[in-house]
Amino acid sequence: MAANNTARGIAYMCLAVGLFPFLNAAVKVLGETYAVQQVLWLRYLGHFVLMLVIFLPFHGAKLFKTQNLGAQLLRSLLLLGSTTCYFTALNYLPLTTAASISFTSPFIVTALSVPLLGERVGPRRWTAVAIGFIGALIIIRPAGAAFHGAELFVVASATFYSFYQIMTRRLAGRDSPATTIIYTAVFGAILTSFVAPFHWQMPVVQTDWLLFAATGVVGGLGHLFVVKAFQWAEVSVISPFVYLQLVGAVILGFFIFGEFPDMWTWIGSAIIVACGAYITYRETVVAKA
Repeated sequence: MAANNTARGIAYMCLAVGLFPFLNAAVKVLGETYAVQQVLWLRYLGHFVLMLVIFLPFHGAKLFKTQNLGAQLLRSLLLLGSTTCYFTALNYLPLTTAASISFTSPFIVTALSVPLLGERVGPRRWTAVAIGFIGALIIIRPAGAAFHGAELFVVASATFYSFYQIMTRRLAGRDSPATTIIYTAVFGAILTSFVAPFHWQMPVVQTDWLLFAATGVVGGLGHLFVVKAFQWAEVSVISPFVYLQLVGAVILGFFIFGEFPDMWTWIGSAIIVACGAYITYRETVVAKA
């Protein structure tokens, strides 16, 4: 029975990481023509509507019942900040570069867990955090000719996402997963609705409408599958599968945008993935101890 649950969790995580590169590719394509504010609005609106369609018939008005409204809205705002920074960066960076830098989030979460959650982090994990950030610097190369500056938007995105994960840990078990999922999109849908009209541009071809719809559907389903994955399997088992996003980023980046990572991006990515996987392993060992 436990093996079946683990397999189900892995399957959900693989579905999620298979969707996210398509979301990012669609955003990058749309960013060539449309303002990021418009892309954000339709991405969050689609996410919110999709979650309503899935959960409202089963939960009714209870779907919005929460004992932690302030925390839920703050969590939603943090995700909006992360998404805004990441979508902005995708206009200037290759998919693989953006994805690799975003994987610094586990290092930031580990560092933040000490002051915010009161967790203890041993020297092994601190060493992995330090080496992981070195991997990020290898990709970013702030003093190199290839440095654009948009890399810093991905670092900001990872920082926002780290606080988002901290808030997710604090809310775990307090509200139902369905309530937490619906509130994930609430703040983004509301705030971007005030901004998007000032940046609106009517889509010129039908495929653009499809891409806009895909950002909402794919983004919403991706986050839903991540939540389902953690419901069925342990963090230590499914977290390493997150890094499979790099495979999708490399493939889509090459075939859609003609991008291929250079040697330093490969080296930095390998360091980040190895350190991230090790941190997950150590957290599991410490938790069991």
